Amino acid sequence: MRIFAMIAFLFIPFSATGLADEADPHLSSDEISRWLRIVQVKPGMGGQTTQPVPAEFRGDDSCRWANDNECDDPRYGTGACRENTDYSDCWRILTGAEDDSCRWANDNECDEPGLGTGACVQGTDSTDCGDIVALRFQTDSCETAFDGVCQERAHGGNGSCARRTDRADCLGRERPLTIFDHYFGFDDRVFMDTSIFPWVVVGQIHLDSGGACTATLIGPDVLVTAGHCIAGSNGVNHSGRFETGYGLPGGPRTARITDHFMSPGWNAERYASTDEIDGTDWALLRIDRRLGDELGFVGIRALVNEAGNRAALNADIYQAGYSHDTGEHLSGNERCRMITIYPDNTMAHECDTTRGDSGSPFMIREGNEYFIVATDSNFRRNPNGPYIYIAARSDEWVPYYEDFLSGRLGQTRRPSGGPGPVKPGIGGDPGSGLAGGGTNPFAPAGPKAE
Repeated sequence: MRIFAMIAFLFIPFSATGLADEADPHLSSDEISRWLRIVQVKPGMGGQTTQPVPAEFRGDDSCRWANDNECDDPRYGTGACRENTDYSDCWRILTGAEDDSCRWANDNECDEPGLGTGACVQGTDSTDCGDIVALRFQTDSCETAFDGVCQERAHGGNGSCARRTDRADCLGRERPLTIFDHYFGFDDRVFMDTSIFPWVVVGQIHLDSGGACTATLIGPDVLVTAGHCIAGSNGVNHSGRFETGYGLPGGPRTARITDHFMSPGWNAERYASTDEIDGTDWALLRIDRRLGDELGFVGIRALVNEAGNRAALNADIYQAGYSHDTGEHLSGNERCRMITIYPDNTMAHECDTTRGDSGSPFMIREGNEYFIVATDSNFRRNPNGPYIYIAARSDEWVPYYEDFLSGRLGQTRRPSGGPGPVKPGIGGDPGSGLAGGGTNPFAPAGPKAE
């Protein structure tokens, strides 16, 4: 689920990873990691071939993806750059000269992009990243990934999967607890059929500013996603398109996003720098086509409020999203669980999610009907164990749904009943979640304890 990704970040002209080593020394890698939730499309990650690199490697940083901390040279990295045009990000790993020169090295947390927080240039946090580097640039994007048969030629397969695209089948599904890229340590994901319900209504939002998140149809023309997907450094901006049903005859269905409504308790700065208001990380979106009339839409359920904590913890959860590492495939979990219910409208879960899954649905099933009960949000540190993966429960936004569906609520209309539920002790600006409101979630708001 978590985080974090390929990465240049939504609504910022520079990458957060590129910023990291030049940032305020009080900016912790934990704060940096909060930026790594939204995937911006970056070319590459296909089946690049291994080529020898001269011992005296030379190059420049002329590629548009240079200095984002991630190697994009096709000989080893993502392939987003031409050879020798991403020198600063690549030279250490291409020449076998990896070191601990990053400011965040030796803090017992891997800070490489993808594998870790993204705070360090690849190859400069060698000790902390250790054996995890074997998973660099490995994906499950092959058409036959997750089928239990390795098809990469380098691992004895028939070559129907390009190099580095059949990871789970060729390298196994176990993942180190120290890796930052997924929920760990076993990857249970499978591909979902996007031509059938409910997966046909789980799609992607592509923002005009760049970046993508998962979103789900919950009405004829209404979606739900994560709030941080549309809230960036310049406030809130929903401008973009929604695509879903990639497996349908004739291809995916597309609509423009025309309106939004966020939690009255949302505060971008607080969300970016603390764990205090994760429960407000949701957004309702309106689109300009009634795709739900054609495809259907899932129901909504305030599960904890309606059934209580015990029932919620015992419920089988169905989750799916457009993970950054599965190519164009919708990947997800069947029958994972909530593991902790928090009083701030969040839950911890055990579902396998990663970057690109932000906003993805957590659903329960009743017969042939599915009901969304939470959306993928964030993660929290856990000094005594693996990271805690967080979803924002539907309990907070369900009361606003009918008013938004009918058009009585939207970006220019505030709820008549005042602010919605906010975690006790947290004062929220009731207008901060509306259009033009909020603050820069990418700006540090003071140190956060590590």
